[in-house]
Amino acid sequence: MPADVVQRSIDTIRTLAIDAVQQANSGHPGMPMGCAPMAYLLFGEVMAHDPGDPEWADRDRFVLSAGHGSMLLYAALHLAGYEQPTLEDIKRFRQLDGPTAGHPENFLLPGVETTTGPLGQGFANGVGMALAAERLAAEFNRPGHEIVDHAVYGIVSDGDLMEGVAAEAASLAGHLRLGRLVYLYDDNRITIDGSTDLAFSEDVLARFDAYGWHTQRVADGNDLEALRAAIKAAEEDERPSLISVRTVIGYGSPNKAGTSASHGAALGDDEVAATKQELGWPHTEPFTVPDEVRDHLDRTEAGAAARRDWQERFDAYRAEHPELAAEFERRVIRGELPEGWTDALPALEGKDATRKHSGAVINALAGTLPELLGGSADLAASNNTDVKDGGDFTADDRLGRNLRFGVREHAMASIANGMSLHGGIIPYAATFLIFTDYARPAIRLSALMGRKVVWVMTHDSIGLGEDGPTHQPIEHLPSLRAIPGLTVLRPADGPETAAAWKVALETDGPSVIALTRQGVPDLGPRPQGAVERGAYVVRDLHEGEPELALLATGSEVHVALEAAEALADEGVAVRVVSMPSWERFEAQDQAYRDQVLPPTLRARVAIEAAATLGWERWVGLEGAVVGMERFGASAPAGDLFEAFGFTAGNIVRVAKDVLAAQR
Repeated sequence: MPADVVQRSIDTIRTLAIDAVQQANSGHPGMPMGCAPMAYLLFGEVMAHDPGDPEWADRDRFVLSAGHGSMLLYAALHLAGYEQPTLEDIKRFRQLDGPTAGHPENFLLPGVETTTGPLGQGFANGVGMALAAERLAAEFNRPGHEIVDHAVYGIVSDGDLMEGVAAEAASLAGHLRLGRLVYLYDDNRITIDGSTDLAFSEDVLARFDAYGWHTQRVADGNDLEALRAAIKAAEEDERPSLISVRTVIGYGSPNKAGTSASHGAALGDDEVAATKQELGWPHTEPFTVPDEVRDHLDRTEAGAAARRDWQERFDAYRAEHPELAAEFERRVIRGELPEGWTDALPALEGKDATRKHSGAVINALAGTLPELLGGSADLAASNNTDVKDGGDFTADDRLGRNLRFGVREHAMASIANGMSLHGGIIPYAATFLIFTDYARPAIRLSALMGRKVVWVMTHDSIGLGEDGPTHQPIEHLPSLRAIPGLTVLRPADGPETAAAWKVALETDGPSVIALTRQGVPDLGPRPQGAVERGAYVVRDLHEGEPELALLATGSEVHVALEAAEALADEGVAVRVVSMPSWERFEAQDQAYRDQVLPPTLRARVAIEAAATLGWERWVGLEGAVVGMERFGASAPAGDLFEAFGFTAGNIVRVAKDVLAAQR
């Protein structure tokens, strides 16, 4: 290919980014200007991808962890021949209802593999994608049939590498030797505040050497031959790779290149014109894509040919391994649960901690759902997440069922998102509910992206006991319920726990299952599908219409029942409602909600060992909430429930006050 066409192609990526940011008067032009040669190579030469089928199972994945440089990705996708973004979409960069958002959003544009923006999240997502690919390759590949044969490429920034989540994820990736991972580090030495020297002086490659990564340095980000050679060497190494590429942010801008002025603001009309002149760009109209560039960068035919070649290989695989091929299609291509999988759900009876009931569910489903893969942040014995006799996923054994994330909650959560994004895996990730504080950015992003991840969070209240207030979640349940698209489930016994897992696995989005440390007894018989509906009547202790409702979740349902019996003995008509999931209950029709909580039943008391925020939605202005108004304390669980009023006696007193006010 003539050198001038190659250079014109790279500059087209640059000028599309410049023009889009200028038109929006908002965005980050500097990173795309400096990284355009990397995008040119990855999308034009290196990666196997098909613009006509962005979901092709064996495509290489690309992660723009430095999501503020989103125009780099949009330009690359457009020029590669993807249906979207169109040139009109690019002209509407950062505008309402457009697919070219300020940071890449995978649910808006096919070809965008993950939603990035919060720095470090994409880095860890890519680790999860590489982990999923290794797992699926071990499960499905057979001699002579490499049907899982793709890699994960990414561009990361100084900001990504400063974030703790990236450090955690890099450490685990090196430990697991995730050699499918190739990251190009945009070493432009500029952040928003100025030079990275202000706060960042470490030897990045030495750090990644210590993590067990393969590292290289490219002195000039415009040197295509050096970039090609480095990428080739990375692909041939069994370790994950980081290639430090020295770039100039805002490359081509006469007055802003190499400075923070080009990082997060439009260049300005005069500087745009001066930059195009500096680049030797001959076109005066913005958003110009020369025909020779469009022809050169279009990957439609090459991508379709690569996919057809894979399909032929898959057909040969199917002929030799029909059962494996059918399973691959179910899990990876269609993303379906197996028929009749719910038959494997266990019948859980007797008094036990719901975390132990959850462990029984995981083990009961392990054989039926091979796609269920997860683990804990060094708390497996407490979270009850191990698949017994399942072995560990390691650098030498990709078939182990248990992931050991180590004490890395941030990375664990983001890696789980990456596994889900890759496809073929339903990840679960576990720690104490208190440490959703560490996992929250990824939990929020799983909800934003609508990814099926099961967050298994144990030790869900002051019932944790002696570890004290640093480990006792108080505000966590209401704060998780505030995240749109997240289903929060707090089961009260074994059957509710099994049903909570059923809900989580059938929900097209993430779920948090909050589980007790302490044992809880059975609630007894309940209506079919009651838990799936979010709330249901556990017991009516009266004849005729109830005059008081006690609403509770988790372990507090049992205290509510005890209080209800005491009130019934005094002639009060009481209804006890278990509300394992507010989100599921809200999704029911009005008739069902009114059946459980009749509008005329205004005397209501909610009981939950958590902050009370949000319960007013269910108890109304005339009701009351028995909850936590302060942090907990270090003491045995029974003493804490007594001290903080989670007793039948206190609930009876509060209920009588509510009834008296009603009457």
